Amino acid sequence: MKELLLYMARNLVDHPDDVTVTEIPGDTTVLELRVAPEDMGKVIGRQGRIAKEIRTIIKSVAQREGTRVTVEIMD
Repeated sequence: MKELLLYMARNLVDHPDDVTVTEIPGDTTVLELRVAPEDMGKVIGRQGRIAKEIRTIIKSVAQREGTRVTVEIMD
């Protein structure tokens, strides 16, 4: 799922080399997404629509694999 999140984020932003995803394991795995400051709006979208869709896709894939995952977009 980390690779899927990286792929989606890199295709949304102007600076794909600045995209990083950190995986924090636990009962619910946390994926921390970091992008360049000027790309935050592109990842979040208007009223958070893009961020919501990213989270929906990741949760859907996690559910198929039988795991729990959340996506945090970090400053």
